[in-house]
Amino acid sequence: MTGTRGRPRNPEADRAILRAALDLFVEGGVEGTSIEQIAKRAGVGKLTVYRRWDSKEAVLAAAIESARDEIPETAPTDVADVPVATLIRQLLPGLAEAIAEPRLRAMIARVFGASVSHPELMATYWENYVLPRRRITRALLERAQAEGTLAADADLDVLIDMMVGAVLFRLVQPEPLDAAGARAYLESVYRSAGLLGGPE
Repeated sequence: MTGTRGRPRNPEADRAILRAALDLFVEGGVEGTSIEQIAKRAGVGKLTVYRRWDSKEAVLAAAIESARDEIPETAPTDVADVPVATLIRQLLPGLAEAIAEPRLRAMIARVFGASVSHPELMATYWENYVLPRRRITRALLERAQAEGTLAADADLDVLIDMMVGAVLFRLVQPEPLDAAGARAYLESVYRSAGLLGGPE
């Protein structure tokens, strides 16, 4: 992101630009997006965009980063005494709603499609979406090991790769999941990883 001089930035203009950039990226990918289009959809001038970001790719990276709050990221606080299986069941509804969202599915598909020609977008996605959730998953797996529901010698990195990979692979398949289907799939993934018992 470039530095700014003169008048303070308008946060509402920032939000409008990032929303417009993400919408255009989801609709047409990197090649189908331009600074001119972003400015027009956001209702600002091109110079307003360029004062904030020096390239289309920089705007798109910021837009991808800004969307991360739409996905539940952290477990509830004060849960040290809550069994892992119970905690996961508390998180499942919000996670299922998030991954069933067509906008998220489209964004992920666009990011993966642009990963060779625009690796900075994949780097942004990885840093803001994948790594935080890997850390949360590792913490859950370590707790499961401490509780004795997961083998003490389980390779947690491989297990995380399997879990994250399963969800990403399902997200980019042609048939989208609704919230109920997403929850059922997530339950199956967590159960297969040893983090859930039998169906409730």
